[in-house]
Amino acid sequence: MIKKRGLSPVIATVLLITIVIVIALIVFLWLRGLTQEAITKFNGKNVQLVCDEVQFEAEYSGGSIYISNSGNVPIYRMKARVSGEGSYTTEVLLEGTSANWPDEGLNQGGTFSGPFDASGAEKILLIPVLIGKTSSEDKKSHTCEERQGKEIIVA
Repeated sequence: MIKKRGLSPVIATVLLITIVIVIALIVFLWLRGLTQEAITKFNGKNVQLVCDEVQFEAEYSGGSIYISNSGNVPIYRMKARVSGEGSYTTEVLLEGTSANWPDEGLNQGGTFSGPFDASGAEKILLIPVLIGKTSSEDKKSHTCEERQGKEIIVA
């Protein structure tokens, strides 16, 4: 005669509780990853909404790039997406070069010109980067969407 024995009720209960805790932890971490800490600018206005208000002019000529802030929103940095020959690269414009991008950003009416290597490029997409504050009063940068950028065709 073969004796069949199942799990004891104590072990089964511990296993069920462990499985529920693991599933709850996975759901919690997943939901936490979906939410971002809001970055605000201008009296609590979300920085993503401020990106729509950014206005600037830009052109590329003779190995130099020219940028003019024609809006009311200071541009902290500028990202350049350089496209050409079926590929593209994205870099923070003029960071770490000899050109002097203002530390506090390009304020209203401010202009900037500096060297920019666009060899082999067909077009340059300039994407503004803004800086705002989080709820803990830390400064944090936010890159606007590509649709808020300005495209320059390189001749």
